Amino acid sequence: MDSITHFFNLAHQWLTTPLFTSEGSNFSLASVLGLLLIIIAAWWGAATLEKLMQRATRGKSYKGIDESTLYLLGRLVRYTVWVVATLMGLSYMGFNLSGLAFLGGAIGVGIGFGLQNIFSNFMSGIILIVERSLKIGDFVEMSSGATGVVNEIGLRFTRITTRDNVDIIVPNSEFINGQVINWSFTEKSRRIHVPFGVAYGCDKEQVREAALEAAKRVDGAVIDGEPRRKPEVWLVEFGDNSLNFELVIWVGNELMSRPKRTQALFLWEIETELRKRNIEIPFPQRDLHVRSGVLDVRVRPQADRAN
Repeated sequence: MDSITHFFNLAHQWLTTPLFTSEGSNFSLASVLGLLLIIIAAWWGAATLEKLMQRATRGKSYKGIDESTLYLLGRLVRYTVWVVATLMGLSYMGFNLSGLAFLGGAIGVGIGFGLQNIFSNFMSGIILIVERSLKIGDFVEMSSGATGVVNEIGLRFTRITTRDNVDIIVPNSEFINGQVINWSFTEKSRRIHVPFGVAYGCDKEQVREAALEAAKRVDGAVIDGEPRRKPEVWLVEFGDNSLNFELVIWVGNELMSRPKRTQALFLWEIETELRKRNIEIPFPQRDLHVRSGVLDVRVRPQADRAN
């Protein structure tokens, strides 16, 4: 029993022995460990609180505040808890917070010598969260050509997930300094153009009716919207081998965020409808002429051959 008591006394003395003194406050190993525990507990508690808020608000909105805004509020609460708990821990230890001015100067020197990118991404993350120029669920296109859905906005980076389920980690400064196309910034619909061609001599009205009928079979297409969002079929070009049309139609968020798949769906239905109505889909052709035993290969537009 005496040995156990001696061990605890020795441990207590070892933990409470001052390691250094700052402005009249003694800092021991126990106080340093206590600060670390406070910081770890604050980080864990803040992360747990954010997850609980996201779970409680998933798929919901309150008084006009949508889900993405609630996500950003949860993220701001998390960062606020981190900072406040850390400052409270330092104050509880007796640390003079006015000394943080010196620390801020040291951090400024560090930023000047190599932390510019980290600090730039940090400030860009705060701007994105406050201004809401980028929201969870937005479909964006980067200047590099990469496209995807925003799944996470952090203070240093934003995670974009492509339709092939590939996560792209993008530094926040790219959204502030570079050009980013946000396809769903103001609303969750947009107009797309689906090009297709038919042979010369086909009835244009039949082509128009076929394309509009095909569009009705694609889920997510806006068919009976307001007048300015009615689907249209445009004749856009007299091509070498075909009359070129475009189906101009508004689509919802699901189709908008899958551009290649969306175009494939419309083309599939258009081809089916054109075939049903016996409207010819052209293909490049060559005319062969044999003169004096010499093979003469000429390519002529289909319109010339029709004449």
